[in-house]
Amino acid sequence: MIKVAATEFSKNFGRYREAVQREPVAVTSHERITGYFVSAVEYDEYQRLKSREAKANAIEELSEDTLKAMDARHEHLNALLDD
Repeated sequence: MIKVAATEFSKNFGRYREAVQREPVAVTSHERITGYFVSAVEYDEYQRLKSREAKANAIEELSEDTLKAMDARHEHLNALLDD
């Protein structure tokens, strides 16, 4: 991965626009990575993978209809608790 200071990146954007087609570019400020410049293909892949990750909701965020549907769907588990 290419690592470049933000000032160098901004002064030579064209160079890094071409380089990013081969590998990501880490942009630094005060010797800390502050972001990454990636190709459109890599960004699309990131978005695709991100959309597939599991999502969790707090119970307070769920609607009454959703809670009722969950209760009905899991009623057989309640019976196990009674045993």
